Parts: sequence; structure tokens; C-alpha cells
Amino acid sequence: MDESFNFKYISTNGVKLHCLRVGQSDKPLIILLHGFPEYWASWKNQIQDLLDAGYQLMIPDQRGYNLSSKPWRIGSYKIDKLAKDIIGLIDYAGKEKAYVIGHDWGAAVTWFIGITYPDRIHKIITINVPHPSVMKKFLLTDKEQRKKSYYMYYFQLPIIPQLYLKRKKYKRLVATLVKTSNDGTFSDEDIARYKQAWGQKRAISCMLNWYRASFRRRVKIPDKRVTVPILIVWGINDKFLKKEMAEASLDYCDYGKLEYVNGTTHWVQHEKPGEVNQLIIDFIGNT
Repeated sequence: MDESFNFKYISTNGVKLHCLRVGQSDKPLIILLHGFPEYWASWKNQIQDLLDAGYQLMIPDQRGYNLSSKPWRIGSYKIDKLAKDIIGLIDYAGKEKAYVIGHDWGAAVTWFIGITYPDRIHKIITINVPHPSVMKKFLLTDKEQRKKSYYMYYFQLPIIPQLYLKRKKYKRLVATLVKTSNDGTFSDEDIARYKQAWGQKRAISCMLNWYRASFRRRVKIPDKRVTVPILIVWGINDKFLKKEMAEASLDYCDYGKLEYVNGTTHWVQHEKPGEVNQLIIDFIGNT
């Protein structure tokens, strides 16, 4: 589907992000942020509904992914730098504020933007990743969650993880998508496109650097409260993250709302796009 779309390379915060930009420039702006191990097409099932609802969209490959810049240093993937990339997109669009929606690592960036740049955000939506303080607490105190998050510790090793993820035509990454989602969520064509994105030079190493930076280059946040309105969407059968983390995240939100989506996994926006799209439209349209 991407052959018919308008992609741009947008300079922001010292990198160039390969970005899909669709919709009329005078419409309210929504920025959609993918997570690991995806790329812009994480949101392919949201595009038309959001355009029809009257919004313009910017959907980047985040730094380190697919066709965007891939700085080599681990420090280049600190969460504050990832957030500044997205603020730069808002500037590029000529907007004072935007709506930001993120899934997985994209949700982690969205949380940080909501906390640190409230003056640049109308509302935020996070999908299947908790508030950063909740994530830290559960990793420290919850044995079950540490077990679910074992891969994050494995990814701290040098060289070995990227070699492992590349072997046998990205077998482990394919399994991450297919075996942890509902049957039929990712088609053979989808997987072929993911493999193409993973095959970009330095992509796997730079994708892993997001995890490495989160452990080794932590950023202190003075005030951890989210003061802008936030919707937390959660696929209830997530194999990576406990649903209790979603509930705990509300304690850090001044205007928070939580919506569980039954019958879905971590990949909720792929599995029930109609329901997720309606949740998004209802929330951002309700001022």
C-alpha cells in the first residue's frame, strides 16, 4: 500500500526521519509512533479512518528503524532525544500543538512527551506500555513481570543479540510478531515487508540500542505527572506486559482514562483496528 503514499525525509533534532505525511495541512495533526520491532506500517489500519475523521497524519519510522537515520552511539537513543525528534515534526508541520499516539516503544516516547512537553500537546494516547515509573517499579518488585521482560536484559549484551535476531531470516523477530498475536494478524506480505525493514543497514543494532539506552543512559524526570489528557489503550492478553501496569499508570495522570480491548494481545491496533480507531476518534474529538 505504501507505493501510493507521500513519504518525506524530514530533518529534526540532528537526524532525518522517513515519514509518511497524509491529509490536508490545515487539519489538526496526529503523530503516530510505532514500537519494536515495527516501522511506520504499524499504523496502516488506522490511516483511512483518521483521515476520514478530519485529521492530518505524520507517521515516521523512528530513528534507528527502516529508512530513517541510524546513529551508531547508544546515547543517541536516550528517551529525551527520541522525544525531541517528534517535537521537531510538530515544528516542521507548522503547528503549535499536536495529538501524539504511540504503541510499545512509541508509547514510551509518547509518555515522555506528555510529561515534558505539555505545552506542545493537545492529548496523548498510549497503547500497551505503562507510565515509566510504573514500568520501573514492576521490573524491580514483580517477579512475573521480570520474567516477561527477560528479553530486555538479554538485549543488553553486545553483538550476540543482533546476530541472534538476524539468523535464519529473522526467525526470532517473525516469532515475536506471529506467536504473540492472534492468528492471522500478520500476513505473509506483512512479514515480507517487516523483513525488508529489518534488513536495512545497521537497523537491527540500532533498534536494540533503544533498549540499551533505557538501561545505560537513563534520563531523570523531575515531575513525573501527566497533566495533559491521556487515554491508555490496552490489549488485555498482552504476553509481554501485565495489565495491572495499565491500572497503576492512572495514578500518574491528572486526566487519565483506561480502555481495555478484550480478545486482543500486545498488537491490539492490528487485531481490532475498528474498535481502536473509534476509541481514538472519540477521545481526541471530545474536547
